[in-house]
Amino acid sequence: MERTKILVTGGAGYIGSHAVVELYEAGFQPVIVDDFSNSQESSVRGIEAILGVRVACHHIDCGDAEALRAVFAEEGSLRGVIHFAAFKAVGESVQKPLAYYQNNVGSLLTLLTVMQEFGVPHLVFSSSCTVYGVPDVLPVTELTPRKPANSPYGNTKKICEDIITDVVHAPASTVRAILLRYFNPIGAHASAKIGELPLGVPQNLVPFVTQTAAGIREKLTIYGNTYDTPDGTNVRDYVHVVDLAKAHVTAVQRLLDGTGEAVETFNVGTGRGNSVLEVVQAFERATGVKLNYVIGPPRAGDVPAIYADVTKSVQELGFQTTTSLEDSLASAWKWQLTLSE
Repeated sequence: MERTKILVTGGAGYIGSHAVVELYEAGFQPVIVDDFSNSQESSVRGIEAILGVRVACHHIDCGDAEALRAVFAEEGSLRGVIHFAAFKAVGESVQKPLAYYQNNVGSLLTLLTVMQEFGVPHLVFSSSCTVYGVPDVLPVTELTPRKPANSPYGNTKKICEDIITDVVHAPASTVRAILLRYFNPIGAHASAKIGELPLGVPQNLVPFVTQTAAGIREKLTIYGNTYDTPDGTNVRDYVHVVDLAKAHVTAVQRLLDGTGEAVETFNVGTGRGNSVLEVVQAFERATGVKLNYVIGPPRAGDVPAIYADVTKSVQELGFQTTTSLEDSLASAWKWQLTLSE
């Protein structure tokens, strides 16, 4: 039986690579598009080592319309797209807003244009809890008002959500979409053949934790301990990357089945908030490794606390996370140890 082809932009990236594995294992034929500006080709080798098969990979910028058209023409019979390709560092977006708008919004416009030209109807969009800004009430539901974003990165996700919604609702549109607003992905595949592979200094907490534990970084800096949270440090909803990848497979299947509305939004998280200090303590429990950390000043663009209400994703999407914080951190450490070999 022929597999259904799904294009995965940013498919060599952290979340994208795990989604490619889960798609294939669920019976789909993933096709990767990645310009490797924020990923490495070793991720593709890791994917293929897990699956034991070659996966089509096109080394292009999905903001390049002609290159993207060539991929759509070459692959043929694409039934959907999962769009991960985006710059994603909150702090960097504050420093380089134009680059973020150009890449994140520009690539989506190109993708939607080419999808319509080739009659590819289904889109799963990688959105973010940053669209909620600093929420008045926790946890956030999909109906929580979107507030002014705390960073250009967050604003690009809001703008992209609006663009997709407008395109879906256009009278002649054939596009249907699911917007997945996810929280903080952590961890790595159980095989330790793929995981988070930051280029340069990590922008996210867990790679900094594992690199500090491995002696690559002298110390972990916790940005601020005077927030209005139980222990003063930022609170986030940390979701295991394989759980998150499986949510994308579930979303693709929902679109192919034709259930639900033309455009839908789902939170993807655990439904629990953990502080930075709790993550440090959970890592130490999970690995037996003590971390050297210091408290630094708050970081521009950081929201004090946010975590998900996942009722809608459980009841309507039929998706629920299964991995504990400790197990997620243990998998991240296992991955770090393979990188250090």
